[in-house]
Amino acid sequence: MASKIHTGRFFEDFKLNEVIQHATPRTITAGDCAMYLAFTGTRNPLHCSTPFAQSLGYTQMPVDDLLAFHIAFGKTVPDISVNAVANLGYADVRFLQPVFVGDTLTTTSTVIGLKQNSSGKNGVVWVRSTSVNQDQQPVLSWVRWVMVHKKNLDVPAPETVIPELPAYVEAQQLRLPEPFTAHHEISVATGGRYFWEDYAVGERLRHPSGLTLNDSDHTMATHLYQNNARLHFDAHLMQSTPQGQRLIYGGVVISACRALSFEGLENALSIAAINGGTHANPSYAGDTIYCMTEVLEQWALPHPQLGALRLRMIGLKNIPPDHVENIKTSQGYHPNVVLDLDITVLIPRKGN
Repeated sequence: MASKIHTGRFFEDFKLNEVIQHATPRTITAGDCAMYLAFTGTRNPLHCSTPFAQSLGYTQMPVDDLLAFHIAFGKTVPDISVNAVANLGYADVRFLQPVFVGDTLTTTSTVIGLKQNSSGKNGVVWVRSTSVNQDQQPVLSWVRWVMVHKKNLDVPAPETVIPELPAYVEAQQLRLPEPFTAHHEISVATGGRYFWEDYAVGERLRHPSGLTLNDSDHTMATHLYQNNARLHFDAHLMQSTPQGQRLIYGGVVISACRALSFEGLENALSIAAINGGTHANPSYAGDTIYCMTEVLEQWALPHPQLGALRLRMIGLKNIPPDHVENIKTSQGYHPNVVLDLDITVLIPRKGN
C-alpha cells in the first residue's frame, strides 16, 4: 500500500515548466498584522494607522508589504523548499497591488530552471510564483531559487536550464498606488524630515539600532507564515547537520532589516519591488541584526507626488554597520553579512 504521507518534493521530482498549485489559501486577519508588528517592531505608520492610510487615499490600512510577501511565500514551501538545503536568492519580486485585512491569498508556481550540483546529492530549482487575492487579481509575483536535496541519488541529472532574470524591475514597470495623495502632515506621522529629493546616489545610511533574534521570535514568525521548511523548525533534525541548529528563515532577517532601516528612511512608505537578494551567511537564534542601506538609483516617476529609490540593503549579524567597509571581496562576502538585498521603495516628493 502506498504511503499516505507526503514528504515534499526532492530535486528529482521537479520537472521543467510544470505548474504547481499550492494548497492552503490564507485569509489575512488583523491578528496577523498585530503579530507581525510585535515580531519586527516596525514603525511605518502606513501599516499601523488607519487614519494616516486613509489620508493618503487608501480605503483602509494596507497589510505590510513584507507580511503579505511572507504569507504568500509560505504557501510555496511545502511543495518547493520543505526539503531545502538553503533558500539561495530572489529576483523580479513585484508588489502589484495592496493587500488588505480580509483578503485571501492563493499562490501558484512554475518551474523555470533546474541544475543538479556536481556532488550529485542536491540541485538548484528556480520557480516563478504568483499570488492572487479572492478576486483572482495578482497581488505579488516573484522568482526564487532554492537548493533542494535529492532522495534517490541514482536518478539521472536533468538537462541544465538556468533562467535569464532581469537585474532589476525597471521604473516604468513599477505599480504605483492608486489613488495616492501626499500631504504636508506625512512627516508628522512618520517623524522623518527627508523626502525623495534629499537622497543622493552613492549615499550610505548606517542605521544605528540592532535587533536580537530570539528562538521564540523566529519560531513564531515562521509559524505565522506557515513556513514548514524543516531547517527552520525542526531542532532535532538540525542537530545532525553541519550547522547543528535551526537556521532563521531569511524572511525574518529581511523584515528585521526593513524595520531597522526606518531610522533614516522614515518616509519610504512602501516597497515596489525586490530586485534581487542573497542570504550571504546563515543566521541563528541569539544573533543581533544590524542594517545599512546604500542608494543605488533615484528615479522620477509618472506620479507627480512620488519618487522611487533603488536601495542596496545590507544585513549584518553581531557587528554594527560602522565597523564594516568591504561587504564583498573576490573571496566572497564578509562573514558577518547575512543579507544583500536590492529593493525599490516609493517615497513622497518634497513639497507635498
